[in-house]
Amino acid sequence: MELIFGIILGLLILVFLVVVHELGHAIVARRNGVVVEEFGVGFPPRVAGKKLKNGVLLTLNWLPLGGFVKLQGEHDAADKKGDYGAASFWQKTRILLAGVAINWLVAAALLSILAWTGLPKILSNQFSIASDTTVIKKPVEITTVAKNSPAEQAGLKAGDQIVRFAGEPVLTAEAFSSQTKNQKGKKVEIIYSRSGMEQTTTATLRADNKDMQGYLGVGSGQREQIKASWSAPLVGIVTTGQFTLVTLQGLGDLVVNLVTGIVMQFSPNQVTRSEAQQNLATVGSSVAGPIGILGTIFPAAEQAGLTQLVFLTAIISLTLAVMNVLPIPALDGGRWFVMAAYRLLKRPLTKEREEKIQGTGFLILMALVVVVTVADVGKLFK
Repeated sequence: MELIFGIILGLLILVFLVVVHELGHAIVARRNGVVVEEFGVGFPPRVAGKKLKNGVLLTLNWLPLGGFVKLQGEHDAADKKGDYGAASFWQKTRILLAGVAINWLVAAALLSILAWTGLPKILSNQFSIASDTTVIKKPVEITTVAKNSPAEQAGLKAGDQIVRFAGEPVLTAEAFSSQTKNQKGKKVEIIYSRSGMEQTTTATLRADNKDMQGYLGVGSGQREQIKASWSAPLVGIVTTGQFTLVTLQGLGDLVVNLVTGIVMQFSPNQVTRSEAQQNLATVGSSVAGPIGILGTIFPAAEQAGLTQLVFLTAIISLTLAVMNVLPIPALDGGRWFVMAAYRLLKRPLTKEREEKIQGTGFLILMALVVVVTVADVGKLFK
């Protein structure tokens, strides 16, 4: 039941973020004189449809993987009144980037709300205004549990919050590490909180830490939250900008590792080939598709509550914005890049040529999605 709930919740979030993205395209298209023929929630086959007063066909479709907007004359070469192709270059630019802007604004709005209620501090230099900021430290939390460790035998799980250890309160992750070292080899009582309920267990700690997994056999951490009042909107907007830069930097590192790994694979040096495999493994572990995203949404809701779920939604929305602005064929940024390149070269972008470019890009994108999805399924089984 938990897995099913996670999948449903994840799909709802993804559909919402994609639908608002497409809504951005539709609104800006209509404001620039382009006819919106259909606005779909989900992908065909169609379940139901209704013609709205403004002439737009609103449809509900069976495949819950997002949504779409269908514009009249979507090709750049279309020239009838109301066609997308008949719009000016700057009108097309606004239409194409409207979805990106909406996703970015959704992320900024969600992070602004969290800045008021308690925004997770992820970056060491995360923006805040000192005079209007309170830093809240959450209880020490178990992040990993080693196999066959005292913690596993005691029934502790990742996400459990440590309240007291050996009769002493646990205030920081560093203090918790010292407390386990001081009690090495002893049987201790552990009071922890799981899903808001305190529970008690006992564990006999290891006498040594030769495997570097800790005397209790856990990894621990402590979440921090930034809480502001009047500066919450500013904190949300600036933090969204910071996360945008971090996301772009992460994508850049991903591309560098991928290219470097592929090139180094052909090296006659065994050490170099080993480094190449490590680079490619890093790429594989860093990329997640729809299944991977769904696999993280429910644990976020279960372990950390609404705050972490809203935060994750904001990050996914921001990631959609960043990915769609990149010059990848079949995505918004790719369509704009091709259009701009042909304008710059002063060459006509025919319907056939545009379909070939975007179609090839779409096939490559779908192939990548399939590969990443297979990898995601493998990670879930592991």
